[in-house]
Amino acid sequence: MSIQSDNFQAPEIDYDDFRNSVGTMDETGNRKWVYPRKPKGKYTNYRNYTSNFLLLLFFGLPFVKINNNPFLLFNVIDRKFFIFGQPFYLQDFFILALGAVTSVIFVMLFTVVFGRIFCGWLCPQTIFMENVFRKIEYLIEGDRNKQMKLDRQEWNSEKITKRLTKWSVFVLISMIITNFMFMYIIGYEDVFKIILEGPVDHSLQFLGMVGFAIMFYFTFAWLREQVCTLVCPYGRLQGVLIDKQTINVYYDFKRGENRSKWRNNEDRKAVEKGDCIDCHQCVVVCPTGIDIRNGQQLECVNCTACIDACDEVMEKVGLPKGLIRYATEAEIENQEKFTFTSRMKATTVFLALLIGFLGFLMYDRGSMEAKFIKPAGSTFFIKNGKITNTFIYTLLNKSNEKKTLSIKVMSPKNAEINFFGSEKIILKGDQILKGNINIAFPEKEIKYSKQNMTIGVFDEKGNLVDSFETVFEGPFQLPL
Repeated sequence: MSIQSDNFQAPEIDYDDFRNSVGTMDETGNRKWVYPRKPKGKYTNYRNYTSNFLLLLFFGLPFVKINNNPFLLFNVIDRKFFIFGQPFYLQDFFILALGAVTSVIFVMLFTVVFGRIFCGWLCPQTIFMENVFRKIEYLIEGDRNKQMKLDRQEWNSEKITKRLTKWSVFVLISMIITNFMFMYIIGYEDVFKIILEGPVDHSLQFLGMVGFAIMFYFTFAWLREQVCTLVCPYGRLQGVLIDKQTINVYYDFKRGENRSKWRNNEDRKAVEKGDCIDCHQCVVVCPTGIDIRNGQQLECVNCTACIDACDEVMEKVGLPKGLIRYATEAEIENQEKFTFTSRMKATTVFLALLIGFLGFLMYDRGSMEAKFIKPAGSTFFIKNGKITNTFIYTLLNKSNEKKTLSIKVMSPKNAEINFFGSEKIILKGDQILKGNINIAFPEKEIKYSKQNMTIGVFDEKGNLVDSFETVFEGPFQLPL
């Protein structure tokens, strides 16, 4: 094995302090604060690009509109829902329910094959913690060693100034995140209105915002990695989903063991030493405080900080990179090169089909929805040889375009419709309209006390936009 560096010195570590900082709890169950070193490297750069893009989406999407509709809005109070600019109503709840089930299946299958990539790369908790709050902490208090020193020192002017500055910035960012979160609930116009008019006129909304801001501050200033290790159900779920064929961040123990400190000009292979030089750099960068060399753990969020730290050390000592890498457990045990297995290919195809199915559910809703319901307690009446039923119609225009509509009975034939108003119904975009109509048939046409009937709604070009099946009531007749 070639050695490219003859003067490499492993980083100095205070091992007494190091032992007191690994993990998030001590032997008595009390919490131990985690001070991760600022990561750097290829994967860290990729994660930064991903996080910055997602943060840009989070802070930008509330102002994006499609056809004058919000891109995303989940107004539970006023029952207004918009996804990708498409309005969703209570009538579409089954689509959202099926979409939620599809999403759960997607997450489970994705985890079975690709592990906990979501946690390290896409989870809002990780993005805000590592790419917003942690970076501010580094900027104000410094890297790992400076933070630990500041935590140990007395409350002097330096510590008070840095801590108050950090906490104040954390409060400000928590308030900003809260305001943008509320934009996804009530819209940015109403949020700006609440801000401008003040808490007196909007006390309930203001108290809600304060409550969420406190929750965000508590989460990112104190709870931190415990959200991932103790609170998040997905972290617990992954333990029953992953197997030896799941891709995760793994330490190559067959290559790394036996661990031993680095000695210059030593042939480690000849003395049966592994490539791990026991520098602990993979541990000090871990945001959840674990040692990845102890095997796959529920606390690992696949953030790849340990990969970058280990690759940096391997490069300095002239050993191959990848001692810690994305791999499967089977690949590590068998020392095989990673291959995209048939199971992975099949699962990926199925995941793509699930996404397509979810998209189909969201967009195949039709532009109109019509219902014709008989008023409670109403029945038929007979006049001039005709049997008449009264119906209450509800028309919902799901599009953004104004529609001119007409109502016709498609079956049975020979129906007569009397409108309480104009026969031409004008419905604006995203409008719900209710009205009454009387439908009459000649007595000889109604042969049953409950006759199946189909009512159609047509646009101004005569195209059917929706239909509704109901029952027309008539007098009871004994069969001959």
